[in-house]
Amino acid sequence: MLHGLTGWHLLIVLAVILLLFGAAKLPALAQSVGKSARVFRGEIKAMKDEDAADARASAAPSTDARSDAVAVDPPSSR
Repeated sequence: MLHGLTGWHLLIVLAVILLLFGAAKLPALAQSVGKSARVFRGEIKAMKDEDAADARASAAPSTDARSDAVAVDPPSSR
């Protein structure tokens, strides 16, 4: 994935980012990235919890009255 990239390449990329955004904006940028990552992790955890709750609900036996009824053949229409 990172074929032939060295530490110098990373240093150059960081210098370009510093030039583009400026030193004053970098802390705010890092803070917003951190908040976004926290929100993303929270949403992923909520989705996993919902899936687990759905799996538990579908595994629970049904208490529907129709499932306890005895199947009866309908009368023939002769």
